Amino acid sequence: MPSNQEQHTLLIKQEALRLGFMQCGIAEARELTEDARKLESWLNHNYHGTMGYMERNVDLRVDPRKLVPEAKSVITLLLNYYPSQVQQNDAPKIAKYAWGVDYHYVIREKLNELLAFMNLHIGAVQGRGFVDSAPVLERSWATLSGLGWVGKNGNLLNKQTGSFFFIATLICDVPLSYDSPFKTDHCGTCTQCIDACPTEAIVSPTIIDGSKCISYLTIELKDELMPKEFEGKMENWAFGCDICQDVCPWNRFSKPNTEQYLTPIPEVLNLSIGEWEQLSEVNFKQYFKQSPIARSKWKGMMRNIKAIQT
Repeated sequence: MPSNQEQHTLLIKQEALRLGFMQCGIAEARELTEDARKLESWLNHNYHGTMGYMERNVDLRVDPRKLVPEAKSVITLLLNYYPSQVQQNDAPKIAKYAWGVDYHYVIREKLNELLAFMNLHIGAVQGRGFVDSAPVLERSWATLSGLGWVGKNGNLLNKQTGSFFFIATLICDVPLSYDSPFKTDHCGTCTQCIDACPTEAIVSPTIIDGSKCISYLTIELKDELMPKEFEGKMENWAFGCDICQDVCPWNRFSKPNTEQYLTPIPEVLNLSIGEWEQLSEVNFKQYFKQSPIARSKWKGMMRNIKAIQT
């Protein structure tokens, strides 16, 4: 007869799939000693650029028990965002994850539903859900939960689904049955992502110089002008970048998502560069008020549009 831990684990995984997550893995909450060393090295190389928040709360990043007192389990969930649509050829390129409603809203609601389900069917559960805006090493927990490996482009790769998915984390104080870590690497000798990156942001396999990444340059960097060293290297990307994912052979297994809230905003697909140039701040706020693109603000997007034309 299954133990309570096994029954609870099965219930959680079934509910996760019902909520629309594509996969769910679970690992025991503990300190990530090796990851702490890697993070320290990455920060020491200043690969985080102007992202000062990466330097804060390092102790929380590497130990979930400091985020959730008495934490026992880290539940990792994958949500597919691969679209069935394509952008018009004359549209400035926008990373696929940003085509629909801001994923933070979508995933937080699902995590809250999952936590409510656990409280109803398991008992009093203390837990917190996280979606990349908090100090959690999502890819490390995904690997420890058996959901894939970190590819040379720094993204989590899954043999069945590629890498076009969001990673969410739910840390809770309930002991569960834990999945075996994913211990193998299936990138082999492939270097397509490294070769394709126009800004040479992939320093070495799995090590990314964030300060050179087009996603960083178009979203995180708040300078009034794009640094001159990247002129002519943006390859028409105005918000984020999918180059290293688009060329990855594992993404031939990507299938369109079925999440209604991730349906692309028409303006993302259809506005040409010329129409973006004429876009007023008022219309920008109207079109993208619930979009991740709002992070760049109108002024930032105008800078990016100008940069891809130089």
